[in-house]
Amino acid sequence: MSKQSKPFDLELMFRALADRTRLRLLNLMASGEICVCYFVEVLGTSQPKVSRHLAYLRRAGLVEARRDGKWMHYQLAQPADPGAANILNEVRAWLLLDPTMRREREQLTAVCCMVNPPVQIQGAPKPVGISV
Repeated sequence: MSKQSKPFDLELMFRALADRTRLRLLNLMASGEICVCYFVEVLGTSQPKVSRHLAYLRRAGLVEARRDGKWMHYQLAQPADPGAANILNEVRAWLLLDPTMRREREQLTAVCCMVNPPVQIQGAPKPVGISV
């Protein structure tokens, strides 16, 4: 069975959405592609933990990854299953309205605009969709 003909795993998607850290990661990808180092900085957690959660989201079909040299970039994926796509769109709309999630998006913008950014993000490509 090819990967494209595999049925969408709705249960896996709901498990992925049931974790606050993974919701926070999805929230930060609202504007577009973002490097892992920015997730680490904004969420204040370790890179291995962030990467583990991103891998879970990737297995669930909610994010896509791209490597650019030493940088790993993630962006939201649109599930091929129409029902799953509707659920993800509703979750994204809710994240945009949540005050805590809004503050984290603002923090991401602030981190991107720092004159002297933390060492972990020095030289990292700016997230797509962030005005700096």
